[in-house]
Amino acid sequence: MNNKQKAQEWLKRARSNLSKAMSGKSSNEILYEDLCFDVQQAVEKALKALCIYNSVVPPKTHNIEYLIEVLENNNVAVTEEIINSKILTGYAVETRYPGDYEAVDEEEYLNALEIGKTVLEWIEKITGK
Repeated sequence: MNNKQKAQEWLKRARSNLSKAMSGKSSNEILYEDLCFDVQQAVEKALKALCIYNSVVPPKTHNIEYLIEVLENNNVAVTEEIINSKILTGYAVETRYPGDYEAVDEEEYLNALEIGKTVLEWIEKITGK
């Protein structure tokens, strides 16, 4: 499997996570935190797909800011809009388990969702879907 094919497999997983997040709160049992986790996962996997597409081995991390740095260090021009997706990193771990954090509300979820859509669209444009 070449890098383009591998990248497409990662993007397939990213789209799956984003699709789950977009399904929204279909019941009161679903937490916005969990939907935001899926958005974070979508962005993380999409950025790793872009690494692979550019022949860069993606690091094993949930840190979106670090993934962006890896891309930039490998001559991938990342826009400010994409750099702003680093705020999703907190959904990777902190909000996945009960703890000391403020609950995610609908507005925060919708903002995360828009960021996720933007990142995936940008990467799909670069990779040719």
